[in-house]
Amino acid sequence: MELTPKTQKIQDKWDANFMKTYAQVPVVIDKGQGATVTDIDGKEYVDFTSGIGVSALGYDHPELTKAIQEQAAKLLHSSNIFFNEPHVNAGEKIIKLSGYDKAFFCNSGTEANEGAMKIARKYSDIKYGGDRGTVLSLNKSFHGRTMASLMATGKEAYHKYFYPLPTGYKYVDKNDIEAFKEALKDETICAFIFEAVQGEGGVYPVDKEFIEEAVKLCQEKDIIVICDEVQAGMGRTGKLFGFQNFDIKPDLVTMAKGLAGGIPVGGILAGEKVSNVLVPGDHGTTFGGNALAMAAANVVLDQLAKPEFLDDVAKKGQYMMDTIKSWNLDEIVDVRGKGLMIGVEIKGKSADVEKAAAEKGLLVLTAGEHVVRLLPPLVITMDEINKGLEVLKACL
Repeated sequence: MELTPKTQKIQDKWDANFMKTYAQVPVVIDKGQGATVTDIDGKEYVDFTSGIGVSALGYDHPELTKAIQEQAAKLLHSSNIFFNEPHVNAGEKIIKLSGYDKAFFCNSGTEANEGAMKIARKYSDIKYGGDRGTVLSLNKSFHGRTMASLMATGKEAYHKYFYPLPTGYKYVDKNDIEAFKEALKDETICAFIFEAVQGEGGVYPVDKEFIEEAVKLCQEKDIIVICDEVQAGMGRTGKLFGFQNFDIKPDLVTMAKGLAGGIPVGGILAGEKVSNVLVPGDHGTTFGGNALAMAAANVVLDQLAKPEFLDDVAKKGQYMMDTIKSWNLDEIVDVRGKGLMIGVEIKGKSADVEKAAAEKGLLVLTAGEHVVRLLPPLVITMDEINKGLEVLKACL
């Protein structure tokens, strides 16, 4: 992309001051409305990324903006030594919506996953002794960047350079129930963590038959089941959580991204068996449950409590997948996903499509070398969907 003087200035400042941890598309986003964002030069883009699934209610959502502004004028943070009302209200709402027993709010998805693994290990340590602490996960999974979550991530390429890494992790291919049964012969396994839809791994929904049988096997062996709903949760698949597309109920559910519509937040939901495992001193977080994040989360949770809202997400996602399939383009290998979490596997490089789309006014994501990932805001309109799809088709 040819950079404008304003964008070039911003990129030069970035290069001078920041570590090279991201391969950015050279777009400087300045503001947004609905599912459309505007850069610093006034160019508009239909957003099929929602900040990697974070901006669930899009941009400048009136209720979300009002709640954040009002809370910022009152109280941002007070720590968990004290109570704050938005925190308590958000916990009550997520418990009622989810049917779980207890909640814990933190700051991010990787932190939520680490907390869930701590709960599973303590549960097993108390009941079976300290030798039962191995976490089983799926190959091509993604569970975060901090050290334990990194090891739960089933991608060897992500582990490179960071040795020695935490021990106590094993992996098995998704949808291979015989390999899963073989893995469970390891008596040290205390937990199984999985994503209902593998996002970073290529937008692969896990097979219904596999995950239902896998969870059943874990329950028989008293292995704690953790569902990582960081990306697939918060209405993204047309259900409150992605696992609700199956006939299962995990012991622990982790969440983040869209939960507060753009304010950093994460969380854990615990079923009855593990709801009282942690006691004061076992776990905590300075910023978790802060009043600003919880004020935002309350607005998102109010939207997710509306069945018609989730039905609309499912319908829009199906429309997008059906439309892309109807193009019958030779470049497209596969279209898969659930709700507004869509992967378009192509023969070419997804990064090339990402850049070409940005030039034409559409923001998309990648999930590996050959998968274009689409995660639009849940409130995206049909006009915005059709406008974005026209650009995507042209780029493919």
